[in-house]
Amino acid sequence: MTARTPAPPAPAPGPFGPAAFQLVLLRRMADFQPELAEDARRRLGASPAEQREANKRWQAMVRSPRARGALARYRSVLGPPESAGRRAIGDLECEALLWPVPLWPELRFEVLAAPDGAVWNEWLVRAPGARGPVLESPQDLLPWSATVDEVARAFAPARPLEGTAPTRWRLAFTAREQPYVAEFTYGLLQRVTPAEPAPRTP
Repeated sequence: MTARTPAPPAPAPGPFGPAAFQLVLLRRMADFQPELAEDARRRLGASPAEQREANKRWQAMVRSPRARGALARYRSVLGPPESAGRRAIGDLECEALLWPVPLWPELRFEVLAAPDGAVWNEWLVRAPGARGPVLESPQDLLPWSATVDEVARAFAPARPLEGTAPTRWRLAFTAREQPYVAEFTYGLLQRVTPAEPAPRTP
């Protein structure tokens, strides 16, 4: 009886960088848009197994008791930001850092950080100078076409709603007397659904 040759060990995973981070974004977006997310994963040249591994490693970094702060984690994973500047939000001042996202060249991943390094917000925004979509009706709100800020401006006064997960945002707005709810993952539009009209007060 011939002894079987042992299978070679699996290659050690490489450094967790921008490509792996994009796989994490797509993993969450697949909850709403599985076909778009799968097409994007293929464009990155990654297999489903590689995506699962990337998500597993990201969650381990986030939940590790020895983990660095969120801002340090983003700098480690994404490298030096493309730009950084001060921004006032009400009476508070924060630092806004932007990183390019190759899957969406017209977008940037934005992190808003407090002076002590605590991260206040982390999502996709339109790149400075990039032309945003023309949003005149709910029919213009296609998946992955707009960011939270763009939808809020186009259909003001939009009302923020509680998200269904930490990486999700929702906006309620009315267009042509019909209420809608727009849902976002990491700040990028995923879907828009009609909502029940609010009951009228007597």
